[in-house]
Amino acid sequence: MASAAQDEVVEQIRLRAGEPPAVALTPDLLYRILLAEIAAQRGDFDVASEQFLSLAKDTSDPRLAQKAFRAAIINRNMARANEAAQQWVLLAPGDPEAVASSLALAASNGQTSGMAGALWKRIERAEDKDTAILQAAAIIAKLSDKKVALDVLERTLRAPVRSLPISHVVLADAAWAAGDPERALDEARRAQALDPALESAAQRVLEYGMSVDPQAALAETRAFIRAHPEASKVQLLLANHLVRRGDFEGALNVIHALRQTTPEDFDLLYTEAEINFRAERFDEARNLLQQYINVQTQRRQSVDDRATDAMGDSSDARLMLVKIAERQGDLAEAIHQLELIDDPSLVFQARIHKAVLESRRGDLAQARRTLAALKPANDRERAVVALTLSTILREGGRTEQAVEVLVKADKELPNTSEIKYDLGMLYERQGRYDDFEEMMRSVIELKPDDANAYNSLGYTFVDQDTRLDEARELLERALELEPDNPYILDSVGWYFYRVNDYDSALEYLERSYELLPAAEVAAHLGEVLWRLGRHDEARRVWREAYAKEADSEVLNKTMKRFGVAP
Repeated sequence: MASAAQDEVVEQIRLRAGEPPAVALTPDLLYRILLAEIAAQRGDFDVASEQFLSLAKDTSDPRLAQKAFRAAIINRNMARANEAAQQWVLLAPGDPEAVASSLALAASNGQTSGMAGALWKRIERAEDKDTAILQAAAIIAKLSDKKVALDVLERTLRAPVRSLPISHVVLADAAWAAGDPERALDEARRAQALDPALESAAQRVLEYGMSVDPQAALAETRAFIRAHPEASKVQLLLANHLVRRGDFEGALNVIHALRQTTPEDFDLLYTEAEINFRAERFDEARNLLQQYINVQTQRRQSVDDRATDAMGDSSDARLMLVKIAERQGDLAEAIHQLELIDDPSLVFQARIHKAVLESRRGDLAQARRTLAALKPANDRERAVVALTLSTILREGGRTEQAVEVLVKADKELPNTSEIKYDLGMLYERQGRYDDFEEMMRSVIELKPDDANAYNSLGYTFVDQDTRLDEARELLERALELEPDNPYILDSVGWYFYRVNDYDSALEYLERSYELLPAAEVAAHLGEVLWRLGRHDEARRVWREAYAKEADSEVLNKTMKRFGVAP
């Protein structure tokens, strides 16, 4: 009979070999395993992770520790996930996934002690150095402090692998994330120097170089493309940057050259159409999109839709045709294109859009029929139908009917904050301020981080010049949630106007108007300027806004009140 010491030696050999331990499956163990598995199947990952971890400790089976780790991660129980990861590594020290999971969790928690050394050991032992380096970089990238992450990565990538281009590629990315574009560009250039044909390095030279020295980055990229005309990713990235700079002709030249190199790449038709659309060359864009749709139609006719992405590609092209038609004021064509979309993931939204356009054409009856024909798949879609119908009725001057639609929807979907918000705004329009306040407070209760509800309620108090202390608290919360929201900045500015703090009012309203040069903001800003004695500036702001939104009720009333003609 073997001794206890011999049994322990055999067990350690089995663990090092990656084999699960030999454990007798007692009725108690079987019951606990079934309990954990059933809990996981039912979505009770708290119980599942607890049971799997307990089992792992009792049986020394790394597979159970792995299950405990995964269940704890799903349950977002980081303390238990960390304990399970450590148990997993303890039981299977040679398992790369166990080590990686433990390190990744440590990284996400900001624990860097020993990380560089542990990761270097993995890279040193790995046969595929490039993959090991990429895995190490991915683990380190989970650190919240990106400067610390860059330092850890530098200490991880030791001399033996610094001659590999991939080392400088990942260092470039880490430097960029750490807010050091010059270092990022330098590392990308080092990678390219080690492998002049490496497209991923060339992409980073362009991407990071555009923030350091755009002209040099563009020149280097064009030189790379001349030497490697097959490098399509770099060329597409170059075209994207040229579009951002407004150089549509240059972007189109890049795509034309790429189409000559890879004539079989029909996706370039879509890319070229997109650039023409951005350049407002709508006829060219439309022709290219029709060619693209014809190609995708041929694919669909020859191959089952489930085997390709042709259906989705055709639908994307039709959505751009819809945008073109809308920009050109051809709503009938836009509606026609929406009717042709048959991708199941887009049909619902396409029909919603169709109803909106039908209402804009003045055919409210047809818009209602389009919405009525929809078969919502879930509560979210049911809410969208109700909200869309309400908006169509409101814009058609049928506010009472719009309210009726949302009251009914609110009863059917009582936990939908969007319905309550829109219903509240309709109540406000009708002057039903108590009902409006009730709806906004319901929204806040359902979604405590909804800045719009705080802002709407606070602004209404301010506009009525009542309950200003409460308004301040509401607007402070809204501003805390969305500090750069121009609507909230306008509300805050108007609050300061009400309490006669004109300097603060001017500060917030100028910020708001810079972000949102809308008539209502202009009305408020002009009024503050007028109170400060800056009458000429007030007139300029009002007239400037009037030229864009002559039908603004708030602006017209403000100008009339101060005797200013348009």
